[in-house]
Amino acid sequence: MTWLITGGAGYIGAHVARAMAAAGERVVVLDDVSSGVAGRLPGAVPLVEGSVSDRGLLERVLAEHAVSGVVHLAAKKQVGESVEKPLLYYRENVGGLAVVLEAVVAAGIRRFLFSSSAAVYGVPDADVITEETPCRPINPYGETKLAGERLVRATGRAHGLSTACLRYFNVAGAAAPELADTGVFNIVPMMFERLTRGESPRIFGDDYPTPDGTCLRDYVHVADLADAHLAVARRLDGGGGDLTVNVGRGVGVSVRELADVIGEVTGGVRKPVVEPRRAGDAPRAVASAARISAELGWAARRGVREMVESAWEGWRLHHPGARAAPRP
Repeated sequence: MTWLITGGAGYIGAHVARAMAAAGERVVVLDDVSSGVAGRLPGAVPLVEGSVSDRGLLERVLAEHAVSGVVHLAAKKQVGESVEKPLLYYRENVGGLAVVLEAVVAAGIRRFLFSSSAAVYGVPDADVITEETPCRPINPYGETKLAGERLVRATGRAHGLSTACLRYFNVAGAAAPELADTGVFNIVPMMFERLTRGESPRIFGDDYPTPDGTCLRDYVHVADLADAHLAVARRLDGGGGDLTVNVGRGVGVSVRELADVIGEVTGGVRKPVVEPRRAGDAPRAVASAARISAELGWAARRGVREMVESAWEGWRLHHPGARAAPRP
């Protein structure tokens, strides 16, 4: 069978494309390369440049490549931007998904994997977040992901699709330097950027009810996340039904602990500066990974230090000459 990966030239998408191709799956990628990078993809993986909102293009790709399953990652994903531009996020993330599902149903495709997010949970009052934790997103990005899940499940029930929704927690690291995240929107590259400018990393709030007062987060290596996609895709290939799973390690790491690891790896030993809390930051957001382990036998294999080391290699590749400035 052939899998279409939308958004497959992006940071996560390229890891998924490489993992699936390396495992012997036939893959084709559709990406508008607005944030994706064509060079991330193996030469054997075809890249079609275009938008998921282009129904005619989708129909041609599905037919010409004999696609029998879709991994849908294409989406806008910046939380702050979603607050400023909710119409854009609903149009791209929900409207674009609807166009893809329409084309999938018309083509008779029966396997669909949807890239969701822990943002669907909002700020839950829970030590560990399970798939049964109530979903109360607090920003348009999270709202669009929850709406997407509901649309995927409803389409699956109505048209006989086997579907899966993967709720990612905090993704970091790189399987190879050239695959590293080139954006500066997540905490690891944000800290790298400040250190290489000779500035201290920032911690937003140190008075939370956690062991060291800083927020606890669940970080998962992007290569482990890619392996999870492969496992879920193969489950859907076997019939799979409807599956919703968290993808995380089930381990909480504080922002201060992360900053310490980043300082050790980069040599940037500057003491973090503490700034006021940000609105909407949960004190703790740690996944239960019990369901994906029980259903698929998947478990994350890489730890935070490996995430930071691999991300730093990628940062230095994309920022030649970058080094963390030492303490003045």
